[in-house]
Amino acid sequence: MTQQRGSERQLGQIIYYIILWLVAIAFFLPVLWIFLAAFKSGGELVRWPPKWIFSPTLDNIRDAINRPNFWEYFRMSFVFSIGAVAIAIVVAFLAAYSFSRFKPRGTNFMMFLLLSVRMVPAAAVVVPVFMMYNAFGWNKTFHGMLLFYAMFCIPFSLWILKGFLDGVSVRFDETALVNGGSRLHVIFRVVLPQVKPGLVAAAIFNLIFVWNEFLFNYLLGGKGTTMIPVLLATGVNQGGSVDWSFIASLSLIYMLPPIVAIFLFQKYLLVGMTFGTVRGEV
Repeated sequence: MTQQRGSERQLGQIIYYIILWLVAIAFFLPVLWIFLAAFKSGGELVRWPPKWIFSPTLDNIRDAINRPNFWEYFRMSFVFSIGAVAIAIVVAFLAAYSFSRFKPRGTNFMMFLLLSVRMVPAAAVVVPVFMMYNAFGWNKTFHGMLLFYAMFCIPFSLWILKGFLDGVSVRFDETALVNGGSRLHVIFRVVLPQVKPGLVAAAIFNLIFVWNEFLFNYLLGGKGTTMIPVLLATGVNQGGSVDWSFIASLSLIYMLPPIVAIFLFQKYLLVGMTFGTVRGEV
């Protein structure tokens, strides 16, 4: 009986892993298609059934990077992603420390409100944001776009970091203060190192958001503030038809930085998605 139960359990695990692999492959197939299509000629790219064995070419990649203003758009994607996330992480960490340690009245409601605002679809707020930016004269300006992305990154970062800070014992703060440490010393030298996985997780999630954002960059941005998603949307038509070679090659180039970042920091991402949800002192 025990051996039979063990065999049934092993069979269940095998089926479970097979299902997981099938789901993973289904999600990975579009990425594989983009990767292969970037190195196919135009005729091979739209051929049906798909041609899996072909002579790769770099012409599509060269055409994408030689498009007007490509490098400017690519540089702005990095600048906005890194700059806005850096500002958001600093502000969110300090705010999360305040909410976690001092617990001002209405903390739970404020956290709920911040997260709820962040969950609102972008299309629902595009008109008031556009009118506000027109009133302030921030349309098509570098600082306007940078502050906008930082503003959008702060709520989610604050929500993640508060969960981490709630898991760090207050005794660390009390011990440092009793021994003559300042509040800044407690924040940056005692508490900050213990929530490093949360900082990295919040940064990566928000980097992906800013990196892929299109709507507000298209409406509020201008010359010198445009990112790659706008180029991808405005450059798809070539000669009256969809330029699939351009879409595939530019998508491949644009996917590589976040894929590399996630691969390098996957350990922190895993901890960030699990540890911050567990309440309790460390």
